[in-house]
Amino acid sequence: MYQASVPVLLRALANLRHVLAKGEAHARDKGYEPTILLQSRLAPDMFPLVRQVQFATDTAKFAVARLAGVESPRFDDVETTFEELYARLDAVSAYLRTFDEAALEGSQDRSITLTTRTRGELKFDGRGYLLGFVLPNLFFHATTAYAILRHNGVPLGKLDYLGPQA
Repeated sequence: MYQASVPVLLRALANLRHVLAKGEAHARDKGYEPTILLQSRLAPDMFPLVRQVQFATDTAKFAVARLAGVESPRFDDVETTFEELYARLDAVSAYLRTFDEAALEGSQDRSITLTTRTRGELKFDGRGYLLGFVLPNLFFHATTAYAILRHNGVPLGKLDYLGPQA
């Protein structure tokens, strides 16, 4: 469970940080305020870039905490700059690094219940939670963040999304 969670989550967050940095640099190169990108979205009823990053980081930190059976730190969703988003990504990555294989041993069978705004109460075992909820959710938000930046002209490619380990 550790190998399927912590390293995968860390890589996704690092790659998300990379595409954000390319977005910020692109805005500066083009001569506009980078924070404009943070409120960009693909459709009027979607969350903007800043919320996509917040959701991705929340997904990662809550996932490992729930799998380990501990309480996750809470962050206020107050980021308004790229620097604040980088700090959030760095803080969550540092938190994930506090877990080792022993912390997640046996977590595949841990009972996990969470309540969502739209679907109510969801019940999982640890394996189902990680593979069927956490990873798809994290990659949805990371992909959406990438797509928002790409839609706004940031020169990103698949290798930016996949990161240097690909």
